Amino acid sequence: MKRRNQIVPKAAMDAKISYDPANVVTSEVVVIEASPALVWEVLTDLDRYGDWNPFCVKATSTLEMGAPVYMSLVNYPNPGALLQGCEYICELQPERRLAWEARWHENWPYAARRDQFIDPMANGHCRYWSTDAFLGENGVHVMRFCGPWVKRAFDDTAHALKARAEALHAERIGR
Repeated sequence: MKRRNQIVPKAAMDAKISYDPANVVTSEVVVIEASPALVWEVLTDLDRYGDWNPFCVKATSTLEMGAPVYMSLVNYPNPGALLQGCEYICELQPERRLAWEARWHENWPYAARRDQFIDPMANGHCRYWSTDAFLGENGVHVMRFCGPWVKRAFDDTAHALKARAEALHAERIGR
């Protein structure tokens, strides 16, 4: 029997957080007619998520490496309900990538990593997409049960980010 604070051997932990490309949700790629800097500004302005984000309607964090990100997410399978989550910043590349992760824990053995990508284009605009990798031996189950609605949520978010960034861009250039 495993004791509460027992150290998990590295080989066992690797299986708990291993990556399998079959268990990754990828949003649609959207071209955003705004600069990577403006898209980054929208992505990192967590206080305004409720103004534009149809999936993550509230988020708070310092956005420092390792900091928690507390989120209120629309529960797509149960309309009208919100899911509360906490993940941790694991990558910050200004104007390129923002990522947070749900760490594996004995009480929540569903590790995952969400990456949001901004890809600059030659014309000053950019492409955006996001992924969610469901990790470890439970990843296949999470993918099976959550993958379709997470895909829809991420597609909705990508299109909403495009609309928000392009509206801000137009407003700032006086269109």
